[in-house]
Amino acid sequence: MHLPLPSLVLPVVLSLALAAAPARADDLASAQRLWLAGQKTQAVEQVEQALTRAPDDLQLRFALGVMRMELGDRAKAVALFTRLTQDFPDLADPYNNLAVLHAAAGELDEAQAALQQALRLQPDHAQAQENLGDVLLRLALRAYQRAQKVSLNPSDALAGKISRTLALTGNPSKTR
Repeated sequence: MHLPLPSLVLPVVLSLALAAAPARADDLASAQRLWLAGQKTQAVEQVEQALTRAPDDLQLRFALGVMRMELGDRAKAVALFTRLTQDFPDLADPYNNLAVLHAAAGELDEAQAALQQALRLQPDHAQAQENLGDVLLRLALRAYQRAQKVSLNPSDALAGKISRTLALTGNPSKTR
């Protein structure tokens, strides 16, 4: 069971960021072309080089975090999004992306906390709402499975809840 990556696909993120300063827009456009051409390492290098010239740039930092996340470089993505939450505490998206990384690692309590913060900042953040629903389902499954494990007489009702929750998470055959 895993939480899907946020609906922000890299090309969309980069396209939105192109409205920024011209030099940064050129860097992001170039990185996007590289990314879409399958030259992902070069795209990351392009953004990292641009960040040497503008180390505090929000769009470049966010784009790099998304790239790292999509490449599966969890540690660097977590570090980037965590730093963004510290430097830009009023933005919901870094919290949402951080939550996705936590959920993918099975860190459900941390994911829930990050999503709740994202939603405090932006209550109508649709992706954070959906991600919170996914995390809450997984937390419910964890609680049901723990209850089943410690119960002297597990009930059919509890087994049914586990089965239905597993089906909702998209993994009806998995038990923990």
